[in-house]
Amino acid sequence: MTPGELRDFCLSFNAAVEDFPFGPEISVFKVLGKMFALSFLDGDPLTVNLKCDPDDAIRLRGDHPKLILPGWHMNKRHWNTVTVDGGLPDRLVRELVEDSYDLVVAGLPRADRLRLDRP
Repeated sequence: MTPGELRDFCLSFNAAVEDFPFGPEISVFKVLGKMFALSFLDGDPLTVNLKCDPDDAIRLRGDHPKLILPGWHMNKRHWNTVTVDGGLPDRLVRELVEDSYDLVVAGLPRADRLRLDRP
């Protein structure tokens, strides 16, 4: 997955936006003001921080050592840093991004979740 593909995929979700609160080099992807992904898109290797269920986070780190690590500069219980350099299948990376988005949406107030569900 290329940086452009990662950006496009993150922005493909309902109400997703890209923001730069930490400077122009760090892309933060949010839904209704809540972050679901953070990436230095020019990084080598390309990585993305993603929210994750704590039990799944531990399992994923064990299944993919060196490619999925505790979230860098994040709450390590709820965030993983995922290396997006081809070592992981693109399908898995997409699933992890989608799971992160879904977790953030699930934590939004009911009225916001209902607003997202409308076409």
